[in-house]
Amino acid sequence: MNLVSLIEATGLSIVFLLLVFVPMEKIFPAKQGQKILRPHWFVDLCFFLGQYFIFGAAVLWALSYFSFFLDDIVPAGFRNAVASQSWWLQAIEVIVFSDLIIYWGHRLQHKVGFLWRFHKVHHSAEHLDWLAAHREHPLDTIYTVGLINLPAFVLGFPLETIAGLIAFRGIWAIYIHSNVRLPIGPLRMLIGAPELHHWHHDLNRDAGNYANISPLMDLIFGTYVCPDKEPEKFGIKEEFPKSYFGQLLHPLLPAAWTKKKTNDPSG
Repeated sequence: MNLVSLIEATGLSIVFLLLVFVPMEKIFPAKQGQKILRPHWFVDLCFFLGQYFIFGAAVLWALSYFSFFLDDIVPAGFRNAVASQSWWLQAIEVIVFSDLIIYWGHRLQHKVGFLWRFHKVHHSAEHLDWLAAHREHPLDTIYTVGLINLPAFVLGFPLETIAGLIAFRGIWAIYIHSNVRLPIGPLRMLIGAPELHHWHHDLNRDAGNYANISPLMDLIFGTYVCPDKEPEKFGIKEEFPKSYFGQLLHPLLPAAWTKKKTNDPSG
């Protein structure tokens, strides 16, 4: 894709997202009175543009490399057996195994210090909306997207199909981060919703709700949380850079250096 086509695709994407999510956020707001141009919106816009213009291609390259690597490991007989199943059964298998893997992968992001260094970029957002969903370190994106699509790779789904799954999960991720509260009653036990994921972004690092599409894994493993109100604050308790480039660089720096820098009043 050349630069002109990339700019056109990016422009169409942002117009589409604005047309879909801004009206939803105005009609069904989770946080009343939150403006479209709320604090730090420009940082999240930089993450959005960075994903489209720079890091999106790197993520796809990493996934392609990962796919070729698995081709040499997974037996062809196993993949043929999977391919012989009904499409609906394959779809269920991919969704269930994908949700199971990303659930535990996500919990590790909150428990393991090295993974949290990158994941807390995403959690540093103090205001949630459709744009804040894009605040994510590219290495964290590779980790997350790789785990989410691992079952599809193992089962032998073509990369074109996996690209469709990535697009769907991308829209879903934007929805559950949006400033929307649209209670769905008992269905929230089966289908993820912003009201669930907003609590995951509570100041408490271990607030729960680690699942992706469906909250079933949270229900099974005891991490399901859904009070009938919004959290008072989003974000992290740690000191962290506020700028786009600062958030990209901070996780890559030695922990001792960043700690000293954070505690240095002159820094």
